[in-house]
Amino acid sequence: MEAWKLVEIETPGGSRSPVVLRSDDEARAVLVGLEPGQALGDHQVKEHAWLVVVEGEVVLRAGGDEVRAPVGTLARFLPDERHSVHSDGGAKILLLLAPWPGPGHYRGQEKAQAPA
Repeated sequence: MEAWKLVEIETPGGSRSPVVLRSDDEARAVLVGLEPGQALGDHQVKEHAWLVVVEGEVVLRAGGDEVRAPVGTLARFLPDERHSVHSDGGAKILLLLAPWPGPGHYRGQEKAQAPA
């Protein structure tokens, strides 16, 4: 078993410094801090993207839909679905991307964060 205490992991630099918790062929887990006013602008990924709000609140947009997402919210985006994530007051989100990498996604090399 591996376990991470998400609220205790620092995410300095906000969205510019995501923390890769685990990355293998099945999935990738990434913790992202959003400083107040920061956003993950309109984008898409090749994987199924699951998002969990760990701290704070975010606004999720996809297509014509907008959802206010407080702590504990789970959202899912389909592969290639354009979406954005914004936080007025700051937040921490967990992204789960599966499978990793998705068809058509370049696979880079990053170091993973050790479990607690």
